Amino acid sequence: MTLLTIVLPVYRVQAYLRQCLDSLLSQSFGDFEIVAVDDCSPDYSGAILAEYAARDPRVRVVTSPENVGLGRARNLGLQHATGEFVWFVDSDDWLATGALAAVAARLRETDADVLVVGWDRVHWDGPVQPGSARTLLGDAPPVFSVEDWPQVIDVLHVAWNKVIRRELLERLGLGFETGWYEDVSFTFPLLLATNRISALPRTCVHYRQRRTGAITNTVGDRHFEVFDHWEHALALCAKYAQPGDRVRGLLFRRMLWHFMRVLRHDARVPGRSRRRFFARMTEMYQKHRPPAGFPSPGGGEGLRYRFLARGSYTLFTVAETAMQAIRSAQRTLSGPRHRLARRFRQGLGHLYYRLNLLLPVDRSLALYAAYWFRGVACNPAAIAAKQAELVPGVRQLWVVGPDRAGSVPPGTPYVVEGTLPYYRALARAGYLINNVNWPDWTVKRRGATHVMTHHGTPLKMMGMDQLDHPAAARDADLPGQMRRADKWDFSVSANAHSTIAWDRAYPCAYETLEVGYPRNDRLATATPGEAAAARERLGIEPGRRVVLYAPTHREWLPADTFVLDVERLADALGPGTVLLVRAHYFDTGAGAGAADRTTGGPGRLVDVSGHRSVEDLYLAADVLITDYSSAMFDFAVLDRPVVVYAPDWAAYRDLRGAYFDLLAEPPGPVATEFGELVRILEAGERGDAARAAFRARFCYLDDGGASERVVRRVFRNSGNLP
Repeated sequence: MTLLTIVLPVYRVQAYLRQCLDSLLSQSFGDFEIVAVDDCSPDYSGAILAEYAARDPRVRVVTSPENVGLGRARNLGLQHATGEFVWFVDSDDWLATGALAAVAARLRETDADVLVVGWDRVHWDGPVQPGSARTLLGDAPPVFSVEDWPQVIDVLHVAWNKVIRRELLERLGLGFETGWYEDVSFTFPLLLATNRISALPRTCVHYRQRRTGAITNTVGDRHFEVFDHWEHALALCAKYAQPGDRVRGLLFRRMLWHFMRVLRHDARVPGRSRRRFFARMTEMYQKHRPPAGFPSPGGGEGLRYRFLARGSYTLFTVAETAMQAIRSAQRTLSGPRHRLARRFRQGLGHLYYRLNLLLPVDRSLALYAAYWFRGVACNPAAIAAKQAELVPGVRQLWVVGPDRAGSVPPGTPYVVEGTLPYYRALARAGYLINNVNWPDWTVKRRGATHVMTHHGTPLKMMGMDQLDHPAAARDADLPGQMRRADKWDFSVSANAHSTIAWDRAYPCAYETLEVGYPRNDRLATATPGEAAAARERLGIEPGRRVVLYAPTHREWLPADTFVLDVERLADALGPGTVLLVRAHYFDTGAGAGAADRTTGGPGRLVDVSGHRSVEDLYLAADVLITDYSSAMFDFAVLDRPVVVYAPDWAAYRDLRGAYFDLLAEPPGPVATEFGELVRILEAGERGDAARAAFRARFCYLDDGGASERVVRRVFRNSGNLP
């Protein structure tokens, strides 16, 4: 028997369905089936399901004869399930990497009837909010009943965070009712009907918080259906079990919490219906209040409960208004005070900056920065080293963020962002060299030279090319991007491909320096001795193969989320291989510069996301695994094998846009699934012909002299440079 059936109700999710299906079918664990229920979806969801079913036998599509709604669609899928366990996954959400393997392992360990899994909330505008995976669920016993651990009542009452033994549902005859809030009358009876519940305190589900289309942000009288579902839930709880006083009290409190949330937090009940909704709340309170009472909250929340018990809508709304005013005052007196203080300091800094603009430009000062003040790195660092050699009369100063001062190499002069010396240097420097833009308010002074080095050969669309690919734009203010690019005097280009791309992306009046990439000078001139020294600094003993995995950032995925299961890969490659994992800097937060972290045995899997020198990692590696990162262009300079792992190329290309077809013109072997990647690495496939063509197109200028060419052009009027 198949271990797991994933029931996937599908309706109006064409924008999210591929991501959901890909997240399921790319899991390392394979003993599952997907029963996708097309609930007469009027968009392209049905066609997408047919496409996936045609190419993967694990996907079975059941088409409802009419639109029956979420609950009935789940029931239809359950009728076609063959797995020992069933998981009702919403088709606009997606699973985390490794989730199915973790679920299967936990089910084997516990023999549970119900497994409650962790999740996070991924908001439509980018923020990711942790769920109970790392808090409440982490305190649960290995196996428990609701009486043993009643805190489970306060876990989000949805179907998609529970994996359920199918035989239990059949024995109970439990399914989903029609209407909104159908999870209520399913979840609580289910939990009380078994004494074998377990929890998995890791993120398994990425719960999408949609801007539109979800009932949680839909205004209407259908929210009154919540009362019928709670009535049905309480009746079933009494049928399946005889809960004790504590459980009954907590269940009652959860019901009131839910009513309050629907009425208050999301403003989902229309204004004309709010008094009537409150009256139904009072009716439910008086009808179902446990004889032994319930643990009522204190403070303002407890006050609301007392007004609810009395049926006093007027006092309830007065208290609500008063508490909103108190919270607003508290924000004014506490949180905003800190923000006001910060704005005051920034205002003083900007005033100081403006005053320094009245002083002459200092052509003997070069100001350097990289990656939004993350440290001494990339092309600016290579140019600075060559400038110190060739133009020592121009002194250098780096800008770093307050949390990066400790990572500055000894002897390197620097100022900290936001301090008065920073504002003074930014106002007066004769040369400003960065691989990203300076702050918007920076003035382009006559006599000051701005050099944009960029920080990667572009595969993904940039600048104005993002107009047709809005997912590519971390900064959607394209006019603002162009105003910043107007300040550039020089744009450093690694090759003709980049020159054309930058010209299209940033159509401004800068001079292009098509000279190669300064940061690759070290790679172009590296010796075997330097590679051995890099390995020694990383603690890698001689004779072991080193594989570096360096993925790019995906805006639609939570931070620290890899499309590759690195632990599984390390296991597959065996003890003779060291797998170095380098996360994108957008996904590493403020931890850059931290010590490397080793897991999975001595030196088998090493997190080098915080390692200060990516060039050291390139030199140490025998093979690079990447996806769409510009790391492939840099590593190709070493003429070592590059393997592209691109399981989501179609989605990435459509969302981000790409300047060329990577799968048609790759730097080496391409894998689109895990098994194929392992086979390539085990076979030692090198892809020499593909790499040679790639190097001829992108690396022909990387001869070790790019930094010098930049310095001689930019600083030709400073010092005795020919």
